[in-house]
Amino acid sequence: MIVDMHNHIIPQASINRLLADVETFGVAIDADAGRIAHREGFAYPLFREFIDPIEKLRQLDERGFDKAVISPSPTLFFYRAEARRNVEFVRQLNEDIAAFAAQGEGRLLGMGTLPMQSPEDSVAELDYLVDHLGIRSVMIGTHIDGVQLSAPQFRPVLKHAADRGVFVLLHPYYFGSKPGLEDYYLTNLIGNPLDTAVAAAHLIFSGVMEELPKLKICLSHGGGFIPYQVGRLVHGQLVRKEAQTTRLSAKQLLRRFYFDTITHDVQALKFLLDLVGPEQVLLGTDIPFDMADLAPMSALNAIEGLSDTARSLVAGGNALRLIAA
Repeated sequence: MIVDMHNHIIPQASINRLLADVETFGVAIDADAGRIAHREGFAYPLFREFIDPIEKLRQLDERGFDKAVISPSPTLFFYRAEARRNVEFVRQLNEDIAAFAAQGEGRLLGMGTLPMQSPEDSVAELDYLVDHLGIRSVMIGTHIDGVQLSAPQFRPVLKHAADRGVFVLLHPYYFGSKPGLEDYYLTNLIGNPLDTAVAAAHLIFSGVMEELPKLKICLSHGGGFIPYQVGRLVHGQLVRKEAQTTRLSAKQLLRRFYFDTITHDVQALKFLLDLVGPEQVLLGTDIPFDMADLAPMSALNAIEGLSDTARSLVAGGNALRLIAA
């Protein structure tokens, strides 16, 4: 069973709601260019696969996937919008995701999102997802309008997700200026994995990962940079009082995270699997964005010495256990 756990959609009904309130959300469609644009300055193609379940299924067949976990594009977080409006939008977006998945012939699993600028409403939305929509996973940003997820106001959300058994995928998103990263698409190539590494470090050193051992939280894009520099965090805990905040080491706490396979490099993926174990890694693509890994099984199959059991867990077993259960 091959399951893509990192696959995005933008339901047409959600697009229509955004276009009906440009003042709040700042979204426009360039019909001639087939692109969706945000007032923050970024734009991207409005692929048919974003909005059409039939096309999504066709693409799964073409790429050799059995199932996909469909999540909203991270461009739909809108953490800067007025809280009440985003709470309303997120509720409707989650319902749109459930409706999209329902048209997937059992091959599409919904992943919702939360209005994180309102923690109280996010707790309520977790219950709505689980109890009314049958969705047991959410995707949220690596930070909330610049505030780290480790901040005290978000602890009830993370704790409730842990208590309800909801899988949480952290996903970076465009936010503000990134000095030094303006050229060469470095806002994404370096900025996105850096945001993930920063979020993970805060969750480790703040005590979140130690206090919430049941929290199922996944780091996008192979964990960003943090798996490959965890030794520096461990060393920092030995020599700097500022980093001596947890009973367990940073390396032990890093292994409590889950990771997708989107590393774009066989050696990097092998290192990740060796570091955290195949039980913590899930196949992902980031489809249909241009940074997607369109053939993730190629890298997985190229890793020498990986057992059939381990390969099966990564390819789909972990996703079905953690997200579809």
